[in-house]
Amino acid sequence: MTQGPNGHAESPDERSSAPAGDVYEWFQRGVQLLKDGSPAAAAAILARAADAEPESRSIREALARAQFNSRRYQDAADSFRWIVSANPTEDYAYFGLGMALWRTGDMEAAQEPLTIAVAMRPDLGDYVAALRQVKATLRARGA
Repeated sequence: MTQGPNGHAESPDERSSAPAGDVYEWFQRGVQLLKDGSPAAAAAILARAADAEPESRSIREALARAQFNSRRYQDAADSFRWIVSANPTEDYAYFGLGMALWRTGDMEAAQEPLTIAVAMRPDLGDYVAALRQVKATLRARGA
């Protein structure tokens, strides 16, 4: 076994599964994969980057988008929730959290972060439209 970048022992399997390059290169590759329409591959490399740099909001946001686009909505909600708790002024994170919760089917939980996103950025039509749809669904359900 060799010592990994975090100072702990790393097995040969862990070394062979690590992407080449440094964390910034992983981030860049993950973002490019996301742009190229490979969200699952992007999520895998961005998760590795997030593990290496757990306090990076830019990595977490890219990871959350990759998780959302690969239909891992609960994982995306968890990632967006982390961003919101780290920086409560991130309107996009509230929007992403609301959208991810909506996709899990939890309309009641989706309403609050979408409401906050709209309050922060009432000029963004996507935010307003999402909140309207969630509210309409809740009204139709009698909630």
